[in-house]
Amino acid sequence: MKHLLGGKGANLAEMTNLGLPVPPGFTITTEACNIYLGSGTEPAALRDEVGVHLDALETRMGKKLGQSDDPLLVSVRSGAKFSMPGMMDTVLNVGLSDASVTGLAAQAGDERFAWDSYRRLIQMFGRTVLGVDGALFEDALDEAKRARRAATDVDLPVADLKKLVEHFKKIVTREAGRDFPQDPREQMDLAIRSVFESWNTDRAKLYRRQERIPGDLGTAVTICSMVFGNLGPTETSKGGGTGVAFTRDPATGRQGVYGDYLQNAQGEDVVAGIRNTVPLAELATIDKESYDRLLAIMETLETHYRDLCDIEFTIERGQLWMLQTRVGKRTAGAAFRIATQLVDQGLIDEAEALQRVTGAQLAQLMFPRFDEDAKRELLGRGIAASPGAAVGKAVFDSYTAIKWSRSGEKVILIRRETNPDDLEGMIAAEGILTSRGGKTSHAAVVARGMGKTCVCGAEELEVDTKARRLTTGSTVIEEGDIVSIDGSTGKVYLGEVPVVPSPVVEYFEGRMHAGADDADELVEAVHRIMAYADRRRRLRVRANADNAEDALRARRFGAQGIGLCRTEHMFLGERREMVEKLILADTEDERETALGALLPLQKKDFIELFEAMDGLPVTVRLLDPPLHEFLPDITELSVRVALAEARKDHNENDLRLLQAVHKLHEQNPMLGLRGVRLGLVIPGLFAMQVRAIAEAAAERKNAKGDPRAEIMIPLVGTVQELEIVREEAEQVICEVERASGCELKLALGTMIELPRAALTAGQIAEAAEFFSFGTNDLTQTVWGFSRDDVEASFFTAYLEKGIFGVSPFETIDRDGVGSLVRSAVEAGRATRPGLKLGVCGEHGGDPESVHFFHEVGLDYVSCSPFRIPVARLEAGRAAAESAGSDSR
Repeated sequence: MKHLLGGKGANLAEMTNLGLPVPPGFTITTEACNIYLGSGTEPAALRDEVGVHLDALETRMGKKLGQSDDPLLVSVRSGAKFSMPGMMDTVLNVGLSDASVTGLAAQAGDERFAWDSYRRLIQMFGRTVLGVDGALFEDALDEAKRARRAATDVDLPVADLKKLVEHFKKIVTREAGRDFPQDPREQMDLAIRSVFESWNTDRAKLYRRQERIPGDLGTAVTICSMVFGNLGPTETSKGGGTGVAFTRDPATGRQGVYGDYLQNAQGEDVVAGIRNTVPLAELATIDKESYDRLLAIMETLETHYRDLCDIEFTIERGQLWMLQTRVGKRTAGAAFRIATQLVDQGLIDEAEALQRVTGAQLAQLMFPRFDEDAKRELLGRGIAASPGAAVGKAVFDSYTAIKWSRSGEKVILIRRETNPDDLEGMIAAEGILTSRGGKTSHAAVVARGMGKTCVCGAEELEVDTKARRLTTGSTVIEEGDIVSIDGSTGKVYLGEVPVVPSPVVEYFEGRMHAGADDADELVEAVHRIMAYADRRRRLRVRANADNAEDALRARRFGAQGIGLCRTEHMFLGERREMVEKLILADTEDERETALGALLPLQKKDFIELFEAMDGLPVTVRLLDPPLHEFLPDITELSVRVALAEARKDHNENDLRLLQAVHKLHEQNPMLGLRGVRLGLVIPGLFAMQVRAIAEAAAERKNAKGDPRAEIMIPLVGTVQELEIVREEAEQVICEVERASGCELKLALGTMIELPRAALTAGQIAEAAEFFSFGTNDLTQTVWGFSRDDVEASFFTAYLEKGIFGVSPFETIDRDGVGSLVRSAVEAGRATRPGLKLGVCGEHGGDPESVHFFHEVGLDYVSCSPFRIPVARLEAGRAAAESAGSDSR
């Protein structure tokens, strides 16, 4: 019923059904909120329905709302389907007025309590319902405490509270342009509307975006009879208080008594932190009877909900009341510990344990983090692009990063944005900081793939790469100054913040074993959850890896093969000159010479890769990017040639390079001469790569290895392209088989990364033994986006306006891109039932996207090595969630 009653209303009803002490009340459903927000007016029948339930509440309590001699007071609280703590409005003590405050005092036998409650109502109502600046009330309260030399509001006598009430009412009249309402029903109606409207406050919308909570759910409104922890004791009864309790430690997951208690207080006092609380365990000495009753209720609730429970309670003169319970929020470490504890207790099974943790939580556990207790000086904040904590000397170019790193220095590479030429510098750096770009910018994507800490889009930081400095306000960071970046929060700090290493990564790397003496409880919990996931999942998990080092790491992390080896990464560094010679070749002989020089280098790369992944599939993508990416920057090269000409120092090679750059320049390279088009236009290019793959496989096979290479042709849009390249590749493979004397089983397939390829997947499957969905480019071409451009220009506005709940480059767009993937899967398998299907875009490691790929029936996902454990976990969660069902 949470979608109608909200979490708070549903759980209050549940506790009532369990026979627990819950103050009587009723709940207005989320439907009423959505009608109000959509039309600007309440549903026609709402006022009458509220009246009927209010009458029933008054009859049960034996008094009327705001009754002058013995008033019924109520709380008006928000409560959405998903917990949004502190994001929406609550009003307590509704029903108090000038007429009823004296009646409350008489009934309670405590005049101070009554006037304190009235003061609280005016303050809360004025701030949340009437929009009065809350600081005005706080300033008036602080002034009253200073005048009385009172440490807290509890020390103010009744006379001061009466003066405060009058002062608060004057503030309301002045700031709100109306008097504080004395009619109790008007108070309640206005409070209800305020709670409805709080669904769309800026803070609520921001929280929903952050937590990916749909914006159309609305909030319920729960109206409960008030119980008071600020009622003083009498001769026959104890005093009271209010508190928050957790059935386990939400920070660590350890079992025990956790929470805070505050004597002589109302509920909001604990949350607001306006007075110091005492540990919940001290309630045992303050009120043993209530403490024992609370522990029994905590056990009842945890057993009922089969999870950590977060409980709010009030003790009114010795009577314990439950105000709220919900499944408690917890840290990532606590989530894993609690899930395994509950399995051991027999409260949940393995499948349910998988639903209690997430891939995002696992990712948090894998990155080093800053010591939260350490002192730090904040410089600025950007986008948390790749989690972790990194400390090092500020450097502003890749050359310096590499140079300093080789001399033993730890560095943070700071750029406006990064590009492929920065790759070596990024590898050398401890972390990357950019002032531009988003979560799927080059810096972010590459950093995540390497497991490198990254903060992007820190716009308030002015990066001057020429002057080699970073400026924010009056603070200047020169090259060599120490900075610390937190990829989990996006925060950037001056100086060195101590970091704490992650034992979970040590476990995945094989340097720590779950059963070892030095392994902590968290590692054991992660080990067990991963075992559950691996037993459950149908999807296999491969790695995007381009060299043996990455492949070996991926294998340690649980990879079941390589789903994407990008051969273009093998042509960087010193080999770039060889590619330049290929591009500049004027004759067939020059081209053959250039290709011949590249062949043994490519073959050596593949031998190392096949050896690292022996016995597992390795999908090698033939050259994909435009050739101009291997040439110098056109502006830089033009300047170099111009300066040389001015000195009359003609460099023939630079002139030829400049001509080639101009010749290969394209207005939109992403849609130009790349992928399969390169193989068709440049004779021998793909044949050389296929030969290198085949010869490497043959050499490994003759060495008693078990190479399982798969050759992938990129950017195919029509089956004819694939057929031509396939025919050439098969001829080369046959030649290598004859020369090596061994049979090679090399699968030939394609990437589906263009809408036309997805739409004609049935035809393409006639010539392809496997499909791998390149969802990065497929997203760009479906949306008509150039990722690097749109993220910098308008993505932020789209997210803020709710056009995107999340970037389609981060999580698969199910309705658009996902629809094409689904139809291509169905058409491909209709043509070739045994067609192997995978995905190798960034989405392969995104938790939500993994669930989609399970649903549509892919065989595997492929992602960067560091995200493999996350993909394994989410594949297991997807299988457990769907009980193994998918489209297969």
